[in-house]
Amino acid sequence: MCGLVGIYARKNVNQSIFDALTMLQHRGQDGAGMATADRNSIYLRCQKGLVSEVFHRPEHLLQQRGNIGIGHVRYPTAGSEHPNECQPFYINRPYGIALAHNGTINNTETLIEELRLKARYHINTNSDSEILLNYFAYCLERVQSGRLDPQSIFAALDLLYGTCRGGYAVVCLLAGVGLLAFRDKHGIRPLILGSRPGLPNGTEYMFASESVALQAQGFTPLRDLEAGEAILVTQDGALHSHAYGGSKFPCIFEYVYFARPDSVLDGISVHKARQRMGVALSQEVQQKISQGDIDVVVPVPDSSRVAAVEVALKLDVNYREGLVKNRYIGRTFIMPYQKMRAESVRRKLSIIDFEFRKKNVLLVDDSIIRGTTCRQIIAMARRAGANKVYFASAAPPVRYPNVYGIDMPSQSEFVAYDRDEDSICEYIGADELVYQQLPSLVRAVQSDSKRVKQFDCSVFDGNYVTKDITAAYLRRLNLSRRDESKTQIEIFTELESTYY
Repeated sequence: MCGLVGIYARKNVNQSIFDALTMLQHRGQDGAGMATADRNSIYLRCQKGLVSEVFHRPEHLLQQRGNIGIGHVRYPTAGSEHPNECQPFYINRPYGIALAHNGTINNTETLIEELRLKARYHINTNSDSEILLNYFAYCLERVQSGRLDPQSIFAALDLLYGTCRGGYAVVCLLAGVGLLAFRDKHGIRPLILGSRPGLPNGTEYMFASESVALQAQGFTPLRDLEAGEAILVTQDGALHSHAYGGSKFPCIFEYVYFARPDSVLDGISVHKARQRMGVALSQEVQQKISQGDIDVVVPVPDSSRVAAVEVALKLDVNYREGLVKNRYIGRTFIMPYQKMRAESVRRKLSIIDFEFRKKNVLLVDDSIIRGTTCRQIIAMARRAGANKVYFASAAPPVRYPNVYGIDMPSQSEFVAYDRDEDSICEYIGADELVYQQLPSLVRAVQSDSKRVKQFDCSVFDGNYVTKDITAAYLRRLNLSRRDESKTQIEIFTELESTYY
C-alpha cells in the first residue's frame, strides 16, 4: 500500500507536495519521493526513509522547482528492498515521464517480454511500477507522431488498459505536457481529484490517495476518479478526461485499516464506516459472550478506536484506553520481517495495569492478520491481572492473499490459514474470539454510498474481481512473500532510523 499526490498549481508545488505526503505517511514509511516540472525540465528526488528524512534539508525542497509535481510514499513490498526502487520513477523516452504508482500489476512477466522483444526496453529493478512506466512510454511511442496531445495520451492509455492487469492508481508527470492521473478498470485502489482557486487567476488541481491530503492543502474534493478513468491537466490548466469503462470494486480493507478515519473514499466516510462496523460487531459479541460478562472494552490503537467505542456503547459497558501507543514506532503491519514486527509490538504498546486488573476485558482490533500483535497483547493483559481476555475483530478472518497492492504475508503465515475460529482463539490465547461477518462488514461500509455497489473483498472470500488470478500465480506470490524469502536485515540500529 502506498500514497500518491499530484498537484498542478500557479506557483511552486514543492512545499505543498511535501505537506501532502506527510498527511499520507500512514500509507507507507519505507520510502518517499517527489518529481516536479519547470517547463520542460523534471527534477527528481527519492530515497528510503520517512518524508521528513528524505527532504530533511531546505535545499532538498528548493531543488524541486516547478508548478507541477507528483509525490509518493512507499511501504516495503516483497522484492523491493533496494533504495533504487523508491518512487517516482523516471524515463526520458519519449519526452520525459515521471510516474508514481499505488497497486500491483499482475501480468508483469508478459509486459517485460513484450518490452524486451518489441521495444528493446530494459527493466532495471524488481518493481512493477518501473514496468508500468516503461509500458506506458512504449504505448505513447506506438500512437503519437509528433507533439504529445490529450488525444494521443488517451489513445496510449487505451493500449495500456488493454494489456496491464491488476489494481492500480497512477499519477504521471509528462515534461512539457502536464499532469496525468488514471485508475484501473475496477477502481480497486483509491484516487480523488480536488481543486482550489489559483493566484492570481485560474484553477489549481490536486490528485491524492485520500481526501484528507487534499483538504490539508486547501483543495476542495471534487470527485473520485471512476473505474477506468484518466484525467489530464495540461500546462495551461485545461482539464481533459476520458473514461475507458469499468465496474468499481474499491478495496474494502482501506476502510478497515489503511485509510485515515478523517478521509472520504469513493464517497464513503471512513469514520462512519468504522462506526457501523462497531455496531455490527457488538451484535456478534452479544451472541457469543454472556450478557454482563464484560467489564470493560479496550481498543488496540489506533484504527480500531472508532469501532471499539460503538461496541462499548451498544454493550453498555465502560470504554477504556488501556493500551498506550509509542507514536515513534511504525505500523507493524507494513514492516517487512517477522523479527521487526515482534520487536516493534513490544516497543510500540505498553499497558495501563489497573484498567485490566481483576476485570473481564474485551479487546477490539480492526483485523487479525498474522496474530503477532493480538497474541502478545493478550499475554500482556493476563500479566496485568485480567480475569478473562476476550478478543473481537472488526473484520472477518483474513484467509487469502491480496494481489492488488497490499503486500500481506504468505498465505501460510495468516493465523486463519488452515484454522477454524476455535483453533485461532486457542492460538492467540483468548478466552473467546469474535469475528465480524463479511455481509455485515460490506453493509457497514456500503451504507454511505449510492454509487458503490460492490467491493474487492478477496482477502476474506478469495474472489478476485479481475477474474485472471491463477493458482500458479498465487503459488509464486506466496513463495515471494514468505519472510525467509526476503533479504534479512540484521542490524537493528538501521531499522530504528527507518521506523522511528
